Amino acid sequence: MTLQIKRGDSGEHMVWNDAVLDHVDGHCFDPAWWRERNGLLGEAQGRGAAYFLQGMGGHEWVLRHNRRGGALARINHDRFLYTGVERARPVRELRLLADLQARDLPVPTPIAARVVPGLGSYRGDVITRRILDAEPLAERLARQAVPSTAWQNLGAVLARFHRVGLWHADLNARNVLIDAQDDFYLIDFDKARLRTPGKWRQANLERFHRSLAKFRDASLAFNFLDADWSALRGGYVSASAL
Repeated sequence: MTLQIKRGDSGEHMVWNDAVLDHVDGHCFDPAWWRERNGLLGEAQGRGAAYFLQGMGGHEWVLRHNRRGGALARINHDRFLYTGVERARPVRELRLLADLQARDLPVPTPIAARVVPGLGSYRGDVITRRILDAEPLAERLARQAVPSTAWQNLGAVLARFHRVGLWHADLNARNVLIDAQDDFYLIDFDKARLRTPGKWRQANLERFHRSLAKFRDASLAFNFLDADWSALRGGYVSASAL
């Protein structure tokens, strides 16, 4: 897999995975274009709305438009400072996914990205392959508990990411997917990056724990126990020692 890049006639930059696509055009990042062709399968709302697409080769894709969070989003919801195409968030995310996939880590396959510069800023979009038969861990736990072995497996998966230096900027129970076999995947690598070992690893785990605790505090039916976290920690420590 090699990521190709080109600049369109309108000045937008597009990057694509040449193992999946021969080329990419701007309309690929327009939900309305997919809707007109019955290729828009659905969408998930939130700060970074996601559109589910019927992609090539029978695979489903996920299209995300980069959006800001926090108070700044009230006046600027999707523009970012432009300092070059390679430093733009969509391109960095696509290249990071390609790197992580080459290391055999459970991440979505990168498909394409777009950067649209203008007046010192840019807007951006990312397309990845959808992980089928998987759902956010938060949704699974809202319905049912997962076994201790699954929590141990999740801890081992997080340790694998940390061993290669992956810092996930938004590690929460919605950005961890679980499939029918209780295998886990991480998604949404916007702002994620590779770092040297440090205290950030523990901080990353604590962030994930706060996310799970927040869901539990919001609903007594949420299936997350202290024993589950202990199992996750055990799996993490065991995998970290490898």
